[in-house]
Amino acid sequence: MIRWIIAIAIFLLIEIYAFQAFRTVTKIRWVLSGYTIFSVLIMIFLLYSFSQFDRTVGQSKLMVFTFTLFILVYVPKILLMIVMFGEDIFRLFASAGNYFLTKTTVGAIPSRRKFVSQIALALAAIPFSSLIYGIFEGKYNFKVIRQTIFFPDLPDAFDGFRITQISDVHSGSFDDKEKIEYAIDLINQEESDMMLFTGDIVNTFAKEMYPWIDTFNRIKPYKYGKFSVLGNHDYGEYLKWHSEYAKEMNFKAIKDLYGQIGFELMLNEHRFIEKDGQKIALVGVENWGKNFKKAGDLNKASLGLTDQDFKVLMSHDPSHWEYQVKNDPKHFHLTLSGHTHGLQFGIEIPGFLKWSPAQYIYKQWAGLYEHLGRYVYVNRGFGFHAYQGRAGIWPEITIIQLKKGEKVA
Repeated sequence: MIRWIIAIAIFLLIEIYAFQAFRTVTKIRWVLSGYTIFSVLIMIFLLYSFSQFDRTVGQSKLMVFTFTLFILVYVPKILLMIVMFGEDIFRLFASAGNYFLTKTTVGAIPSRRKFVSQIALALAAIPFSSLIYGIFEGKYNFKVIRQTIFFPDLPDAFDGFRITQISDVHSGSFDDKEKIEYAIDLINQEESDMMLFTGDIVNTFAKEMYPWIDTFNRIKPYKYGKFSVLGNHDYGEYLKWHSEYAKEMNFKAIKDLYGQIGFELMLNEHRFIEKDGQKIALVGVENWGKNFKKAGDLNKASLGLTDQDFKVLMSHDPSHWEYQVKNDPKHFHLTLSGHTHGLQFGIEIPGFLKWSPAQYIYKQWAGLYEHLGRYVYVNRGFGFHAYQGRAGIWPEITIIQLKKGEKVA
């Protein structure tokens, strides 16, 4: 009960500030009345829908719509609130200064300034329009991102070796076969040596992938194979199952899915990839996340490997790299992860700006990171989840090229 009281109080605070911005800009009564009625109806719908969430059903279409509507409405309004609250701080200091200068409180508090509210509304329009675009276009705005990584101890035979990586398919969210086929075509256009899939094939249920098996089977064979690991959503942890047996059967079916689309699923184990008499080790762990399921066993997966073996690790959650992998004495040269989706919202201008709320949750949330010659690449995700869109952080197909030598500054 207390959490609902807190939630309603937060909703009301956001709405009060947003209303003040509109009221400062316009005094037209029917506009303000219409805005108020519309806002109240949306708030009631959101509170009701969230209260009806059934953990035995999981992510229903209604819940997806509710969460998307919540993001669409309240991200802009929170920005409005921040600007208006900032103005209140200014007004408070101005009032205090006025009191000490005039020794009177009459008319001491300055009124809200129209231009501040106009700026706040203009700023709020930016994420609102971006989120709208993300729903209708952005979620399928696939980008092929190329990354070259240098290693002084890379075996000579693997100089120039190319890896295609996808992650976080979340097939249960798809609603446009033509767009997914286009993404598969982008994958097939690349002349890579090996393909890796770093987890989350579904949102919860194995059946979500069944309509898409033929589509993903269009991914071409690779000379050195196609491999995968599990992601946190593949375990069915976010559902209240009617029985443990049903959960286990779903988990087994999800593991089978990877094989049905031509990927070899690696469960805390490794394989040697051989080329021209030389080899590198491909290591695949189950999900290990600081705040999620910890099924990954790095020691088991790398049993028999030494710090001299060149190793590429697949681990779904990049927090695994931060808390276990990057300082492991066996020296994992390159870790490939996903999981974060970059929260499906942010701004990326190469070489200038890279921001997302994800960076306040994960130290490594999108792209390449390095620590003492050990690298992790975080794929931004192929699909989408919960919020049915992507704004600024686009769905990604990664092409990684391994090069022998030192990185050129």
